[in-house]
Amino acid sequence: MDVKAFDLMDPRKLFTKYGLDERLAGEICAYCGSPPNTVDHVPSKILLDDPLPGNLPVVPACTNCNGGFSRDEEYLACFLECVLAGTTEADDLRRTKVQKALRHSSALAKSIQTSARVDSDGRLVWVPDMQRVENVVLKLARGHALYELGTPCLEPPDAISCFPLTVMTDAKREQYESGPEFRGWPEIGSRAFLRAAGIEPYANRQGSDWVTVQDGRYRYSVEDSTRVRIVLSEYLACVIEWEG
Repeated sequence: MDVKAFDLMDPRKLFTKYGLDERLAGEICAYCGSPPNTVDHVPSKILLDDPLPGNLPVVPACTNCNGGFSRDEEYLACFLECVLAGTTEADDLRRTKVQKALRHSSALAKSIQTSARVDSDGRLVWVPDMQRVENVVLKLARGHALYELGTPCLEPPDAISCFPLTVMTDAKREQYESGPEFRGWPEIGSRAFLRAAGIEPYANRQGSDWVTVQDGRYRYSVEDSTRVRIVLSEYLACVIEWEG
């Protein structure tokens, strides 16, 4: 057996030798497939707290996509924080970034404030702009899929679901958190493969297929090229699915 063949048996060397990571070299925008001329953090920094975690995932992106989702990402970050706090008053919110965003944009604050309703039982109910929410969630899913698997998911998804974790039954919550049964190894050389193989720095030390970007703020799971799960602020659960 020659040295090259021997090295290919070691998953730790698949990203650094023999060009097996060429598909991650940034040939297309993760979101639209156009030639990229920049990189984008996934998740966006507005969805995370300072100090930011080190080594945030980045994917290739075109200029239009890199900046085109910013307002919707800001909206989602602010909406979630207002729901969790039960108010749109900036002084009563915990997240500094959201406080600044709402103080800077009275239009944004008003749009979220007017989405709150009091139901017949006297409970405060928040009605999100689902088009804006799904725009962000789909962008995140495409970024995670490319980052983890090295393959783009540019086709429209077959389903996007977003729901609070708090409305799930215990059985549904367990099913959501655990995901499907193991269906085989991810593509050799992908980050998902290295995580599954337990290779640092990609291995998930929590013994699950969830990747925690920031505790309590953002985690995700890319099961394969057909299903991505995301949890924001340990409140909003999302599932994005493509037919296999």
